[in-house]
Amino acid sequence: MLKMLLGKQCQSCGMPLKKDEEGGGTEKNGSKSTEYCSKCYQNGEFVNKKITANEMQELVVGKMRGMGMPNFMINFFMKDIPKLKRWSS
Repeated sequence: MLKMLLGKQCQSCGMPLKKDEEGGGTEKNGSKSTEYCSKCYQNGEFVNKKITANEMQELVVGKMRGMGMPNFMINFFMKDIPKLKRWSS
């Protein structure tokens, strides 16, 4: 339910796309990506190409803790990262 309220999320890190200050990542032609945020995807490529799903989880946990988010919310969002499009192949 919470994810439905937050809207579409980045298919790499799970961040709600509406929270992206830049309005999403960019494709090679400069258009906005409808699947990835600007922190993960620029010019049609992933910013950090070698990161694993587990490493992404660790990175996002650190960011969320830095924002003062409670552990139950962090855990809620972390469990779905490996299921996102980038990691499902």
